[in-house]
Amino acid sequence: MSSLIAAKLAAVQQQIQEIAAHCDRNPQSITLMPVSKTVAPETIREAIAAGYPLLGENKVQEIQSKAAALADMPHQVHLIGHLQTNKVKDVIGLVSCVQSVDSLKLAKKMQQRLEFVDSHLDILIQVNTSGEDSKNGIAPEQALDLIDAVCAFERLSIKGLMTIGANTDNEEAIRACFRQLRQLQIAAQHKYGAYSDFAVLSMGMSADMKIAIEEGSTLLRVGSAIFGARDYAAS
Repeated sequence: MSSLIAAKLAAVQQQIQEIAAHCDRNPQSITLMPVSKTVAPETIREAIAAGYPLLGENKVQEIQSKAAALADMPHQVHLIGHLQTNKVKDVIGLVSCVQSVDSLKLAKKMQQRLEFVDSHLDILIQVNTSGEDSKNGIAPEQALDLIDAVCAFERLSIKGLMTIGANTDNEEAIRACFRQLRQLQIAAQHKYGAYSDFAVLSMGMSADMKIAIEEGSTLLRVGSAIFGARDYAAS
């Protein structure tokens, strides 16, 4: 059954294909992740039904509150927002990946909880490539040291890196953020190739998707282009 959400997803997917073709990339190497923060479960179900079962959520509380309503539809959730150490116990078992690991303290807490429940979890290392105080993430110059430390935690599997582009209309500044993450990915692949291929580059949202694809993104976190403007006062 067709829906407005399915139509918007198709439109975004078409944009991805066109941008990828223009920069000689295989569009199948780029995953579109609908970001469903503040979105009602019935609307999220439309996205899953349209063939997009990988969702991004910002808050542990939202993931918990939506879990029952989506339980009958096969899907996966990535936590893309900041994770406080006291929320680690709540998110383990509800997500397939935490994209926002940015400190050794958090990684240790996750490792301890995963040992307790005898489980494993995929993660991305979040890097603050913009240098903006409003954004979380490890500083770029400290990223490889954090990766080096987290590699020792056998319950955590680093799949790649995540960043948020600079909050600006300056395309070159945004591009510099994404390019720096790509350079860190290459450095990590060279140094830690035996541990992980670090294949995932999670970068790019509705407003800067084109630049992200041009700079090598493999995972786009797209919210407003699919679900419309958010009512954060209701979240």
